[in-house]
Amino acid sequence: MPRRFLFVLGSSRSNGNTELLARAAAEQLPGDVEQQWISLAGHRLPDFGDQRHDTDHGRPEDDELALLLDATVAATDVVIASPLYWYSVSSHTKRYLDHWSDWLRVPGLDFKKTMAGRNLWGVTALAADEPSVADPLAGTLNNTAAYLGMRFGGVLLGNGSAPGDVRKDTEALTRAKTFFAREPELARFPHQAA
Repeated sequence: MPRRFLFVLGSSRSNGNTELLARAAAEQLPGDVEQQWISLAGHRLPDFGDQRHDTDHGRPEDDELALLLDATVAATDVVIASPLYWYSVSSHTKRYLDHWSDWLRVPGLDFKKTMAGRNLWGVTALAADEPSVADPLAGTLNNTAAYLGMRFGGVLLGNGSAPGDVRKDTEALTRAKTFFAREPELARFPHQAA
């Protein structure tokens, strides 16, 4: 299967620091790698309603959710580009990931099996000098990948608060040049790690 990257932008503003960093990393991908960019701010997702124990499951009828479902299952690589909001992913991003629970129950899709072995990556900009404050965001993405049997490429961190600040983070821009070049490892929950 040819590589196909889905960039899911979780910021409430366009061209924010996280998106700029994600685009810097994406520029390094080979020209034959397909890229799809979806800004969650431009797609009004309905609130997630936990229906795990209901018997009536089907493909999403909401056009926005159907678009995101199709884009997600078509991707070999899903890149969650979410700014660090209160030490984790943005509300837009969390709502998108919450809907993955519904997708696990779509008849004939087998979302968990479909996503197994694919790659999940993270990109975030934070306003703190200490990278460890982004550990909850990285943990959310790692554990999501581990649950689905995906590979996790880690999180590309950049520093920036005001618009465009990440362009001053030369270390992050250097890391962006090789971020997607490595082969992600199979994700493991922390209690499974050796």
